[in-house]
Amino acid sequence: MTSPETPSAKAGAERLRVGVVGTGYLGKFHARIYNDMPDVDLVGIVDVNEAAAKAVADECGCPAYTTSQDLIDKIDAVSIVVPTELHLEVARPFLEKNIHMLLEKPIAPSYEESLELVELAEKSGVIFQVGHLERYNAGVMALAERVTAPRFIEVHRLGPFVARATDVDVVTDLMIHDIDIVMELVGSPIKTLSAMGSPVITSHVDIANARIEFENGAVANVTASRVSNKKFRRIRVFEHEHYYGLDYTDQCLDIATAKRKSADDEWPEIVTERLQVEPKLPLNAELQDFINNIRTGSTPLVTGRVGLEALRVALLVKEKMAECLPL
Repeated sequence: MTSPETPSAKAGAERLRVGVVGTGYLGKFHARIYNDMPDVDLVGIVDVNEAAAKAVADECGCPAYTTSQDLIDKIDAVSIVVPTELHLEVARPFLEKNIHMLLEKPIAPSYEESLELVELAEKSGVIFQVGHLERYNAGVMALAERVTAPRFIEVHRLGPFVARATDVDVVTDLMIHDIDIVMELVGSPIKTLSAMGSPVITSHVDIANARIEFENGAVANVTASRVSNKKFRRIRVFEHEHYYGLDYTDQCLDIATAKRKSADDEWPEIVTERLQVEPKLPLNAELQDFINNIRTGSTPLVTGRVGLEALRVALLVKEKMAECLPL
C-alpha cells in the first residue's frame, strides 16, 4: 500500500503524472504507451542524449530533459529504462522521493544493489514493479491459470544475434524471463542447480542451459540462445494427467489430458486440444497494470522481492557456468 506522503495516493479519478527515464529501444515504447493512456499525463522524458530525449518528447508532446533532477519533482510515477549497470544510480533518487516505479529487469547487476533498491522501495511504501515483460504474455497467463503441480518443465528461448544488450550475457538478457516463469509455476525452493554456457559472438555467454531441481521433486531444463539461426520460443510443462505446450510467439497453447471414460477402463484416453489465446500487447498490459496498481494499491505481478529472487537464481546460473568455462 502507498504511504500517506506518496504523491499518487490521490483519488482514483485524478490523472497520474508519469515520466520515463531512458529512450533506448524499450524506453520510447514506454513513453508512447503512457502518452496514449486517457488517465495519465506524460510530463517528461529524460535521457543523457539530448537529441534522443527530444525526438521522443516531441513525438509525445512533452518536455525533454537530460537529468533526472529536472523531472523528479514533477511526477507521481516513473519508468526506469536505462542500462542495468545504471539502475541503482538512477532509481535511488526517485524512490527516496516516494515515487512509484516500474524498473526494467533485472533490478541491478548485483544482488546487493538489487536488495538495496527493493528495501528502499519497501521503506518508501511505493509500488515497485519489475519489468518481467513475459509475465504479461497472454499465452503465459493462460498457461499459469491451468498448471497446478508441474513435474517437468522444458523451455527454449532461441533467436538470431541482434546487436542489442550485448553488454550483458544471455542469462541476464533472456534466460531470466524463463527462470522467473518457471519459479512461479513450480512454487518450491530450489534444491540443486547445474548450468553450462559459452560465448560465441560477444565476450559474454551467448548460449546457456540450466537444469534446476526443486525440493518438491520438480525439474526444469531451461535453454537460452541469442546466436541461433531462427527464432524459437516454447515452454512445455508435464504434470499428472496433463501436458501443456505453449508457443510464446503465436500464443497457441497445446493441451493433452489423460481421461478415463469410466472407472473400469484400464488405460486412459489421451484427449488433445489446441487453444488459440487471444493475443494482446504485453508491454501495454504491463504498463496498464502498473498504473492500476498505483491507483488501487494492488500488489504487482512481479514485485521487488519476486524480481530479486529471479535475479538470485540467474546469478547462480552464471556462477555455475563460470565453473565450467575454460580459463
